[in-house]
Amino acid sequence: MSHEDVIAATRLWLEKAVIGLDLCPFARKVYLENRVRLVVSDARHLDGFLEDLDRELALLAQTPASEIDTTLLIHPTLFSDFIDFNDVLLLADEAISEQALDGVLQVANFHPDFQFDGCEPDDMVNYVNRAPFATLHLLRDASVDAAVAEEAGADAIAERNSATLEKLGHAGWLALGLGKH
Repeated sequence: MSHEDVIAATRLWLEKAVIGLDLCPFARKVYLENRVRLVVSDARHLDGFLEDLDRELALLAQTPASEIDTTLLIHPTLFSDFIDFNDVLLLADEAISEQALDGVLQVANFHPDFQFDGCEPDDMVNYVNRAPFATLHLLRDASVDAAVAEEAGADAIAERNSATLEKLGHAGWLALGLGKH
């Protein structure tokens, strides 16, 4: 798959699910302002991917939010297993600490087979974090804090997202053209 194809599929997911369903309260504004950086990693192994992550963390930390507010680091093939990719989140958190970016940046993960602990694989709530490819979302803490404050808290966002996805259901998700349920 070419980088252009990976980015096109990711943009479709952003536009139809993340923004279209309002799953992320601040995505629309930064996306329309072209402040979302989409990066496709060609790493052939975990160490290479972590090097890509280090570069992207440094770039995001050094770039004003007015230019890049958030970054999606995408790998289309390296992490086919969600459990393995979920473990990468721990390494990403360590990378943030190693770069002394605690309190500045944070990371979330997205995966085609994302599953919250305690949920069944087909539970609609999992679709909050289902993306076309394994993706690390690098976020600025200040942006997250502002978005959560505007939405009356993280719990309110999670409840709204769960209700939206339950109402949508599997058929609705498939109708968005985003692939498997």
